[in-house]
Amino acid sequence: MAKYNPVTPELLEELKKVVGAANVKTDAETLDRFKTDEETDPRLMHLPEVVVWANSTEEVAAVMKLANRFVVPVTPRSAGTSVSDGAIPVLGGIVLNMEKMNKIIEINEDAMYAVAEAGSRTIDIQMAAKAKGLLYAGDPCSAESCLIGGNIATNAGGNKAVRYGTTRNQVFSVEVVTPTGEITTLGSRLKKCSTGYCLEQLVMGSEGTLGIICKATLKLLPLPPYKVDVAAVYDDLDKAVTLVPNLVKAGLEPTSVEFMDSNFLKSSCEYSEIKLPHCDEGVCYLIVSMETFNEDEVDAKMEKLAEICEESGAIDVLEADDRVWTVRRNCLESTRSLSKIAQSDDLVVPVDQIANCIKRLTEEAKKYDFTMFCLAHAGDGNLHFQHMKGDMSDEAWEEQQHAFHETAYSYVYSLGGRISGEHGIGAKKVYAMEKYTDPVELAMMKAIKKALDPLDILNPGKVMNVY
Repeated sequence: MAKYNPVTPELLEELKKVVGAANVKTDAETLDRFKTDEETDPRLMHLPEVVVWANSTEEVAAVMKLANRFVVPVTPRSAGTSVSDGAIPVLGGIVLNMEKMNKIIEINEDAMYAVAEAGSRTIDIQMAAKAKGLLYAGDPCSAESCLIGGNIATNAGGNKAVRYGTTRNQVFSVEVVTPTGEITTLGSRLKKCSTGYCLEQLVMGSEGTLGIICKATLKLLPLPPYKVDVAAVYDDLDKAVTLVPNLVKAGLEPTSVEFMDSNFLKSSCEYSEIKLPHCDEGVCYLIVSMETFNEDEVDAKMEKLAEICEESGAIDVLEADDRVWTVRRNCLESTRSLSKIAQSDDLVVPVDQIANCIKRLTEEAKKYDFTMFCLAHAGDGNLHFQHMKGDMSDEAWEEQQHAFHETAYSYVYSLGGRISGEHGIGAKKVYAMEKYTDPVELAMMKAIKKALDPLDILNPGKVMNVY
C-alpha cells in the first residue's frame, strides 16, 4: 500500500486558494458526517482529514494536482449511496465532494442527448428528458438520491437494465480529471468508433480509481407512451424463474423483471404499511414491466403476458400499481428496523442459473445465525442477498460472513458469474476481488492503475490493492 502524508496547514491553505475557504471543512461535525456512505458498521468507517467541495472541472483538477504534490489520498464522493464502502475514505486524506457541480447543461431534443455535470441527480435528468418527450434509460433504484457521476463511476444497473442495459450503455462521453490532475474528454457522440482504445468504457465502472467524472454526455431515447406493469405471484421458486426465458422467447422484450422473495415481501409490506395480495402466504412476487409505442399493442402484450405467467405456474396475476412498486423500492430500507448492521451481496449469474443460485445459497445460509433475504433483477441475473446481523457478536458475524462468502463466491464463479453486478467492489470486496479474479486479468488491471495513478492517490483501497 502506498505511503501518504498527513493533511498539513500548508495544504489546507492551498486548497482554500483553489475552491474558496467556505468549501474546505475540517471541523469535527463535518468530518464525522463524511466517514461513511450507506455503511452502518462503525468498524468500517474512517474519518477524512478534510472535506472539499469543488465547483468546476478546473477546481477538481487543481485539487488532484495538489494531492499529488503533497502525496495525500483523495476519495471522490457523489451522493454517498454506495453499499460497498466505495465512498469511505479508508486511508484518510481528502474527501472531494462533487454535489455542487449539479447543472443539467443541455437537453437536445433533435439529436436526443443530454449534457449534465456529475452532481446532477439522476431523477432530475430523467424528469428533464421526460419533459421533452424523451427517456433517460438509466434507472438505479436510488434514482431519487443518487447522482449521475456516481452512477457512471459504478456502472449502476437498476430496474430497466434488462431492456436498455446498465449506465455505461447510456453514455456517449465523459469529461474526466485524471489521477494526476489532467483534464480530458473520453468518448464522443458517435454511433460507432474504432479509433484507439475505448477509454471512456474503461473509466466507467472503475469506481473513481482511474479518473473523476465531472461531466457526461448522455444518450436519450424516444419515450414510450404506453406501459404494462404486472405482478405474478408464485408459491414455487422453480416455476417463478421459468417466466424470464419464456418472456424472451415470446418476443415480449420486458423493460424490467423484478423478484422479491417472501421475506422481503412481508418485511417491506409491513414497513410500507401496504398489504399486498398473498403477502402473508409465503409467496414470491415477479414484477414485469413492458413498454410500447402502439396503443393497440398494450392489450395484446398484456394478454400474452398473463397467459405466460399462468402457464409458468403463477397462482395469481395482478396489476403492478404504485403500491407494488412502493413495496419493491422499500425492500432494503425495510430491513433496517430488523438489524442495524447488514451486508448486501450483489451477485450476478447467467440468467438461466438464477433459480439454482437462489436455492443453493438460501440453503447454505440456513447453516448460520444471520438472517438472509433475497431480491433479484431477474431479467439480467443480478441477485441481492441481504444478510442481517441481529444479535450476533461481532466476532461471530465476521466469521460466519467469511465462511458463507467462501462458499457463495466459489459457487457463483463456477456458474460463470461474478461477485458484483452493479454495486461494485468498493473497499468491502477487495479481498474477494483478489482471490477470485483470474491472475492475468487482475495483473492487467493493476498495471493500468499503476500507469495512470503512480502514487495511488485516487480512491486508494478500493477495487484492488495495487501496491
